[in-house]
Amino acid sequence: MPAQSIWTLLSWGPDGWSDDIASGVLVTVALALATLPIGLAIGFFVAFAKQHEEPALRLAANIYTTVFRGLPELVTLFLFFFGMPLLLQYVVRLFEPGATIDVNSFIAGMIVLALIFSSYASEVFLSAFRAIPKGQYEGGYAIGLSKWQTMRLVILPQLLRIAFPGLENCWLSLLKDTSLVSVVNLAETLRNAGVAARVTKHSFLFY
Repeated sequence: MPAQSIWTLLSWGPDGWSDDIASGVLVTVALALATLPIGLAIGFFVAFAKQHEEPALRLAANIYTTVFRGLPELVTLFLFFFGMPLLLQYVVRLFEPGATIDVNSFIAGMIVLALIFSSYASEVFLSAFRAIPKGQYEGGYAIGLSKWQTMRLVILPQLLRIAFPGLENCWLSLLKDTSLVSVVNLAETLRNAGVAARVTKHSFLFY
């Protein structure tokens, strides 16, 4: 490929594809950032449930992580993107016959990635919980702190410090998993690169 044509293809403006690639990168980052707080919150509460005294909560949390860690990510995405509209449509049509439901690709991707991310993050949080000595809880109660205050002021700062390296790995996996959403027509980095590769016939350059 001539050097000039490479620069033309990678240029900004109507003759190049940098605009599309850049917009795809922004969508990828936005999807990952939107997923992160949801996944962290769910993962924290799942880890909390895994060490709860109530057996039903522990069982539910274990089933949750087993299912979403065991299912292939692509299968989970298809189940939600194609199955959720059918379920919602069935419910809505009980009240409004003829109604149709469409699920936004970004929202579907965010939900699925949050579920997958949280199933792994919960194990990181659980390990961090177990690394904190019980004496930390007892010390908080001994000085008159409630359970919530002990968790917020004593346990949580230590928990986040211990869990951070593992959560960083989960974040990197989340960034890579955003490419899966290209199969449901979300114009993220991989999809836009694929379009550019098909149109220009220069697959190696764009991938």
